[in-house]
Amino acid sequence: MASVIEKTIRKTVTTGIIGMSKVNAALKTRSDDHPYLTGIHTPMTEEFTLTELSVDGEIPADLDGRYLRIGPNPVTPPKPATYHWFIGDGMAHGLRIRNGKAEWYRNRWIRSADVSEALGEPPVPCPDNREAGTANTNIIGQNGRTWAIVEAGNSPVELDEELETLAINPFDGTLAGPFSAHPHLDPDTGEMHSVCYKADVQDTVWHTVLGPDGGVIREEPIAVEHGPSIHDCAITKNYVVVMDLPVTFSMKTLIAGHPFPYRWNPDHKARIGLMPRTGTNADIVWHDIEPCYVFHPANAYEREDGSVVMDAVVHNHMFTDGHDGPDGSKSAFERWTIDARGGPVQRKVVDASNQEFPRFDERLTGKPYRYAYCMAAEGSNETPGLINDTRLYKYDVETGERQVHDFGPKRHPGEFVFVPRGEGEENGWLVGLVVDMNDESTDFVILDAANFTADPVATIHLPHRIPPGFHGNWVSAD
Repeated sequence: MASVIEKTIRKTVTTGIIGMSKVNAALKTRSDDHPYLTGIHTPMTEEFTLTELSVDGEIPADLDGRYLRIGPNPVTPPKPATYHWFIGDGMAHGLRIRNGKAEWYRNRWIRSADVSEALGEPPVPCPDNREAGTANTNIIGQNGRTWAIVEAGNSPVELDEELETLAINPFDGTLAGPFSAHPHLDPDTGEMHSVCYKADVQDTVWHTVLGPDGGVIREEPIAVEHGPSIHDCAITKNYVVVMDLPVTFSMKTLIAGHPFPYRWNPDHKARIGLMPRTGTNADIVWHDIEPCYVFHPANAYEREDGSVVMDAVVHNHMFTDGHDGPDGSKSAFERWTIDARGGPVQRKVVDASNQEFPRFDERLTGKPYRYAYCMAAEGSNETPGLINDTRLYKYDVETGERQVHDFGPKRHPGEFVFVPRGEGEENGWLVGLVVDMNDESTDFVILDAANFTADPVATIHLPHRIPPGFHGNWVSAD
């Protein structure tokens, strides 16, 4: 535990570094268009509540809940020379569906301190020891409540059912440290597991668990070096998979005036840890792996021989050039096999095509499964950035077969989410947003997961373009 003197010194040094970063940021200029502030990514400037929505097809009558999605959307025009996609003010989007009807669409900025000030509003409630920072990466339902979440230190933000910000809320005061953008719900225990890091802590990350009642029941420290950015994790019956990979905190980048201070670090040893779900740092078995980076795994599970299988979208590097967003790395859908006794991770490429945002039937989290769904990201000159393709992929992870759903020219899907409708892994819908750059509108599309290549079951039309964001989820009414 740091002493009062140590804390004072650290705060003073940090204040000086931040001041230097701001000075250097003010000196930066650029003449080209920022790919995450223009074109498909041009921020929205208004909050809407729409109740009269046009629909093609027939919305399934037993879909009852909200589709929620979040992403960066600066409330005031940022400086293009220093803007990074990952740091924009959060904006939540939601569709309420019930009885075969689309009852409403709403979009709302997450009320951080800066957003509240920019909108001329009083600040939302916030604990004294918490910074009212942005939450822009994921939006989840947990224990009957709605949360906007982000990694690296900012607190969770509680929203009401209509996406209005209620409070900066560290899970009713039970969260002592940072949280993650990617908690994973164990369908058997009701616990949510995550691996969390904090930007100003270089030697520790945490295995943090929410109990079924929504309160934090575990914040177990894990020793690391260099301050790795651990965006996601995976869980199995007995383990948490910890991905300690070579994207780490860069003081040089921060001092240079770039507010997103994470870069590819070839000096950081790449390793994968299997941590017993109730174990400590001393119990982790670490496994060497070739340098790479993973934002998002699909699923993981244990085989009868005790090894762990994890499927993930794997990048050969990340944040090596440019400071706008994800760089031009090569990605692939891979299967990793991890021997619980140790040794290097065995990697097998399922599909070498560029892609991101893998999802699956999350009733099978931590268990053997068969189908994964990914967003294609092969890229085009017309649509720079990550959301640049017109296709979704469906994988049979047992056979390696890939199916393709193409939405058509200039129609760009983001992450699609599986919504179950009954027994069976294919018995459900895939739902998500498709941005139509032919007329700058957006469709909420419902696909039949078992008939993946068929026309949509239903399409709900929104008259405006929703900038591509990060993650969404279906929150059932029950």
